[in-house]
Amino acid sequence: MSFFDRVKNLFSSKPTVSSPDEEAIVLNTPQVPISQEVITVPTSEVQPFSPEMDIIPFWLENEDALRDEGVIFGLSESKAEEKIGAIRNYFAHQTAELEKTVEYHSEKIGEINLLIEQKETRINELTEKARVLENRERTDHQLPRTFIGIVLSLAMCIGNYYLIDESILTNFPQNHYVIALGIFLAGMFNLFNPKSLFHEKDSSISWRQLLEEVGMPLAASVFVFVQSLDNQSFLRSFALFFFVFFLFLFAGKLLLSNLTVLKTDSGIWFDNLRLQKDKINKVQEWEDEITKLKLEIDEQRVEKWKIVDALKLPEAELKRLNERREMLVKLFESEFNLARSYREKLTGKQIQDILK
Repeated sequence: MSFFDRVKNLFSSKPTVSSPDEEAIVLNTPQVPISQEVITVPTSEVQPFSPEMDIIPFWLENEDALRDEGVIFGLSESKAEEKIGAIRNYFAHQTAELEKTVEYHSEKIGEINLLIEQKETRINELTEKARVLENRERTDHQLPRTFIGIVLSLAMCIGNYYLIDESILTNFPQNHYVIALGIFLAGMFNLFNPKSLFHEKDSSISWRQLLEEVGMPLAASVFVFVQSLDNQSFLRSFALFFFVFFLFLFAGKLLLSNLTVLKTDSGIWFDNLRLQKDKINKVQEWEDEITKLKLEIDEQRVEKWKIVDALKLPEAELKRLNERREMLVKLFESEFNLARSYREKLTGKQIQDILK
């Protein structure tokens, strides 16, 4: 019987007949001393539940008994928070293991999701690498032409050396090979200059730079010209001077530039070979890794759904207990607030009659 029904029966002329269930509730309800000023509830009624409690309190099993508790507390000076705290403490004990189980399974699901996300990221990276590698094209190079240019440059340098050696043979019959080599190296002095004035378009040329670039080749060519006058005509000697001078100026630079281009072209050639090899080996290796990762993801998803299925039961039970707790709290609060609102309007005798 609710508090509102008790108030109605209090002012009704007809005697109220209590049902056996209500009589049992009244017998189980502690007798509270009533006075006109203050109505109190024994403190033993609101002691928090200990974790060792295995027996459900009678007023949690029976909603009518819980209403009676709300009426008693509402008509007394006790606070509703005491009984509400006891209810929540009891259900906290009931849901502790369920909460641990739900938390454990949720963490496992989070770990599996993280692993799946990492593997999917790796699959995307490998797929992108394979796509980029497949779309890469071979780089063009001029390696054969460069190699031929080096051979021709060497042939010109060697021919220039023998031409010098033949020109000084008459005046230097002994050690002419060594002397010719010295003249050749002197004429090729401009090889050691990192810049060529003939290829610098936007830079100004000073007389010192011009002397450094042209001085030694010119001196070596004049020396060969003078030595060849003894056994050749002036016209032939001048032609020899002109030819050797320009060989000194350009043959060495041509040789060095071809060597530089050879380094670049050979690097491109090796890169093309590596690219062709990678398209065969690395793409296959990446595809095998992608297949392996997909199989691992499928296995982890199966494991995840097993955990999700195992999580449904404790989650449902935890939800049921929480809903039950909130329902009991609301039930107690409604009776408590209703009784508290009537407490000032009723006399002590009327309150005692309600509690009977």
